[in-house]
Amino acid sequence: MRAHHMPQAAARRAARRRSAGALTRGERKEEGRVDILQAAAALLAQHGYHGMSMRDLASSTGMSLANLYNYFASKEDVLFALQTRAFETLIAMAEQVNATIEPGESRLHAFIFTHVRYVTSHSDAMRVLVEEAGELPPRHRQAVRAMKERYFRLGLAIVREVVERGCAKAPGGAAMDEAALERATYSIFGMLNWVYAWYAPARHGSAQDVARSIHGLALCGLVARCPTRAVLAATERRVEKVEVRSPIHLHPKGAA
Repeated sequence: MRAHHMPQAAARRAARRRSAGALTRGERKEEGRVDILQAAAALLAQHGYHGMSMRDLASSTGMSLANLYNYFASKEDVLFALQTRAFETLIAMAEQVNATIEPGESRLHAFIFTHVRYVTSHSDAMRVLVEEAGELPPRHRQAVRAMKERYFRLGLAIVREVVERGCAKAPGGAAMDEAALERATYSIFGMLNWVYAWYAPARHGSAQDVARSIHGLALCGLVARCPTRAVLAATERRVEKVEVRSPIHLHPKGAA
C-alpha cells in the first residue's frame, strides 16, 4: 500500500541530512517520527483508523515493522501523536497571534487566517483531527479534549474582544452574555473546522481568500447583530405562533 511514499520519505531524510549536516540521535529520532506521522495522516485520511494497520504504515515509510515499533508502540499512539501535535501547533499559533496582533477585528482575522492556513496546508491531518478523534482510548481522549478546550478558550477571548468593541458599543447594542459568546465562538469554529471537507484551491482561491470570507461573515454577524436585536425578537415571536405540523400526518381539511 502506498509504496511511493518510501522513496519520498528517504529522499526527505537525505535532503535534511545534507542541509543540516550530521544529526544527533535525538534529531534522527524526531525526523523518523515526523516521516511516520506524515504517512499516517495520509493513510488515515484515505482509509480511516480501522483501515490502516501498523504493517501498512511501516510499508508506506520504507521501514521494517520492528523499526516502526521503536517509534510508536501502537496505532493508538500514532493517532494520539497526530492529534496532540496538531493542537499544539494550533495553540502556539493562536498564542503568537495574541502576542503580536492588536485586539479586535485584526486579531480575529489573524486567528482565522492562521487556522485556515493550517487546514489548507495539512488537510489530511485536519481530516484525522475531526473524523478520528473518537477512536482514541479514554485516557488519550481526555488529554486531547483538554487541548481542544484550551484552543477554544483562546478563540472565545478573541470573539469577546470583537463584541465588546463592536456590538456592545453600537446604537441600541448590549454586551453578549457568556452563553451567547460561546454559541458565536462555536459557530466560527464550525466554519473553520470544515474547510478541509470542501476546499478546492482552483475553485475557492487561496487560504487568504477563504479566511477573508469567514472573517467577513463572522465580523458582520457579530457587529451587526445588536442593532437588529429588537427586529429579531419581534420576528421570533411571530414565528412561535406558527403551527408546526407533522410531515407524516394528514393536514386538517381546508388547511393550507
